[in-house]
Amino acid sequence: MSVVLGISALYHDAAAALVVGGEIVAAIQEERLSRIKNDSSLPFRAAKACLLRGGLCAQDIDRVVYYENPYAKLERVLLSLMRSFPKTWRQFPRALASQLGAKLWVIDQLAEGLGVERERVEFVSHHESHAASAFLCSPFEEAAILVVDAVGEAASTSIYSGKGTSITGRQSVDYPHSLGLFYAALTAFLGFRVNEGEYKVMGLAAYGAPCYRVEFEKLLRVSHDGSYTLDLSYFAHHIGVDNGFSRKLESLLGPRRPGHRPWDLTSDGDQHYANVAATLQLVTEEAMLALARKAQTLVGSANLCLAGGVALNCVANARVLAETKFERVFVQPAAGDAGGALGAALLGATSLGEGRAKPLATAALGIDLDLERAFQIATEMGFSVRRVDSPAEAATEKLIAKRILGVASGPSEWGPRALGQRSILALPQERDVRERINRVIKKRELFRPFAPAVVAERASEFFVGVDPDMSPFMTSVCAVRDEHAASLQAVTHVDKSARVQSVTRHGAPLLHAITCGVAQYNGMPIVLNTSLNGPGEPIAASATDVLSFFARHPIDALLIGDLMIERGS
Repeated sequence: MSVVLGISALYHDAAAALVVGGEIVAAIQEERLSRIKNDSSLPFRAAKACLLRGGLCAQDIDRVVYYENPYAKLERVLLSLMRSFPKTWRQFPRALASQLGAKLWVIDQLAEGLGVERERVEFVSHHESHAASAFLCSPFEEAAILVVDAVGEAASTSIYSGKGTSITGRQSVDYPHSLGLFYAALTAFLGFRVNEGEYKVMGLAAYGAPCYRVEFEKLLRVSHDGSYTLDLSYFAHHIGVDNGFSRKLESLLGPRRPGHRPWDLTSDGDQHYANVAATLQLVTEEAMLALARKAQTLVGSANLCLAGGVALNCVANARVLAETKFERVFVQPAAGDAGGALGAALLGATSLGEGRAKPLATAALGIDLDLERAFQIATEMGFSVRRVDSPAEAATEKLIAKRILGVASGPSEWGPRALGQRSILALPQERDVRERINRVIKKRELFRPFAPAVVAERASEFFVGVDPDMSPFMTSVCAVRDEHAASLQAVTHVDKSARVQSVTRHGAPLLHAITCGVAQYNGMPIVLNTSLNGPGEPIAASATDVLSFFARHPIDALLIGDLMIERGS
């Protein structure tokens, strides 16, 4: 029985994943332990936590697999800079320092830092890691695989075919043409942080109209065969400029929006940026549709697996399922760079002769809670702490009393979205609840939507198009049924859509019990679910993180395991 540790690092969203005997045991992002949002450093904390969860130590590891080829990456970076010389002359020192430093010697650093022999550490390609992360834990024996992100070694978009444990490359689009970098550049133009603000753009898009199609046709050209090109004169990623776009883009779309300015969608200026976001989102969806149709033509499967950062675009995913010939679509919860660690581990396991992992049924793959430590800290902080016989019943009582409740249960989530392990919950009926959480607790833009968590077996009563493959991990959107929109105001977006999480007893047992309990009160097995974190923070992982959040943010109560914690005595 092999023990394989997968690692992604040094660009963004570093992570470690542990696969034992071909089965997924743990998967943890470094940010959850370092408390640095999108931490890119070598994930030694996460690796140690994965081994601890598996009851293993470094000596037990048969293979450590890094999620990309550092030598091919160096070659691509240097060739790209040379092709754009002399515009890139200022970038050479920084690029060389970066690529010839930790990134080039990452294999040796991993061996030393993990305490394993250098011969046990290897690498696979970036997009192959992404493809494996989606396919090898999917419910499909065979599928087309579409990987769309910023860039790996050279490819920015790849199509693979998957069968059994075999993954075969079929077609790719190479850097500097990149759908991920296209979306990232416009994210920066809209005043959001790249690799963090893309999901904000998706939410903002619903408030705008796609009225800049003519302008966007100059930026991105999609061919009938699914391939695409960027007009690089509007972009700057290929010459090393951090924001990813040139002054020519501002000549086309107007000046970039200042990131520090509060949003006011009643003003003409901010409505303009909402319209840009709407156009960007629509153009991206259409490009994803073209790529998916090409993947279907090349592979001929009824199943599709999506991976890469762009695969976290829930609206595009929904359209791919609805508007192509694919019958089923799967996206694992950490589709971005963190997911490369999982894919690398799965590839390492199959190379050692292991079979495919069981289909991924839960995202609860992270660190556990130390409840005795939580009780001690909460008491020392002066909170009221009591043990409850039924955590689900205690939580339900708070919710039906219209309280906003923090919940921490079992292992932390894998991926960027809270799925009931580290969540803030509330009743979904009233718009005021959404505004209170956005404005006072999360302190974020008011246009940001919240997700409904709904008991899976009743999801179709309230939402149209709930997909059983994507909705458990909140990687698609659905339409809210007209007859329920008025009673689901806190979780219904302005375009009448919702990013639904369908909850099963196995996937999220506490959340399932809570939603069932709420249904006994009001007939609707639905709660508002958002992540347990403040602005600029990773989602809470440890009991200490959870209590720190509670101390700093005005939620009404906190459930950690079987501990109900409230303010005062």
